[in-house]
Amino acid sequence: MELPQSRFGSRREFCPECGSVLPRPGPPGSLRCPRCSYSLPCSDLEGSSVHTSLQFQAGGGRGGAGPSPQEGPTVDRRCPRCAHEGMWFHTRQMRSADEGQTVFYTCPQCRFQEKEDS
Repeated sequence: MELPQSRFGSRREFCPECGSVLPRPGPPGSLRCPRCSYSLPCSDLEGSSVHTSLQFQAGGGRGGAGPSPQEGPTVDRRCPRCAHEGMWFHTRQMRSADEGQTVFYTCPQCRFQEKEDS
């Protein structure tokens, strides 16, 4: 059950030639990569299994409201209210797709908020 030498050092669920995710085996008896046409007989996979898991982060469920200010990255920008150097920011597409995004800034010290259309 030795697999052929490959260019990628990957697990069995990935194509050893191009690195694409391999589909589940189908009825024809072989597993074929949709990208590069690499083929592997299903008999080579007998007795093997693939296990997957999901990990959820606590505190999710914001419902697309953007990151809370404490989780946003910091940019070199002076707060106009308290003159603190460094503000958190996040971006959202508020207008049509052919226009720029809106940048929201929050001061970590006094919680002053402002927005900038870019």
